[in-house]
Amino acid sequence: MTASTALAELLLTMADDEFVAGFMDSEWTGIAPILEEDVAMSSISQDELGHAKALYELLAEVLDDGRDADAIAYDREPEAYRHARLLDRPRGDWADTIARRFLYELADEARLASIGGGYAPLADLVAKLRREERYHRMHVLAWIERLATGGPEARGRLVAALAGAGEAAATVFTPLDGEADLLRAGILTRAFDEAEAAWRTDLTRVLVPLGLDLPPRIEHGPDGRAGHSDAFRWLWGEFTSVRRSEVGATW
Repeated sequence: MTASTALAELLLTMADDEFVAGFMDSEWTGIAPILEEDVAMSSISQDELGHAKALYELLAEVLDDGRDADAIAYDREPEAYRHARLLDRPRGDWADTIARRFLYELADEARLASIGGGYAPLADLVAKLRREERYHRMHVLAWIERLATGGPEARGRLVAALAGAGEAAATVFTPLDGEADLLRAGILTRAFDEAEAAWRTDLTRVLVPLGLDLPPRIEHGPDGRAGHSDAFRWLWGEFTSVRRSEVGATW
């Protein structure tokens, strides 16, 4: 595999993660537990979709196959999306969303910290993304603590949500076929298993003081970014509906 092909796969997985996370969280607009969270989750969702758009634009330049960011984002069948299985779950209740976002935000942070300067457009974009993502981290950590210390029902829902998402939590770090090429090119500064170890250290600092369990370690298989659920197929139908009904529509 060439470095260019490996870079395209990296960009696609990063973009699909942000795209699906953003659309799923946008489903809380208007129904979040409190008004402030309607605003907060809408803002976070917009950020994630903006990040996805920027990554898809880089991918369109790397692929140079005539497709633009819109075509890559919207014109694929559900099976072609490469988001992590962690993000393939139903929206669930508020605790489910906070647990999923917590696990993903910290994983994405570890992944972004692993991007080197081997491809300058991505390195420049990542510097911007990391500045914005720190506010997402602050938001979700506040909610983790709030739910963990908010009484038996709130804590019980959070514990169940973390357990439910735990088996798929590390799928953000599913190895890419061209990972060695990305390391040689300096596009990655560390392997995904090292990024996963850093993520687990980060999780430990947050969860252990709250008496919460870490997600289990898993043996990464080929299904970490494949075999999507009915929940995603429904979401796909929602976010592609305008594109499919209005030829040439853009976001």
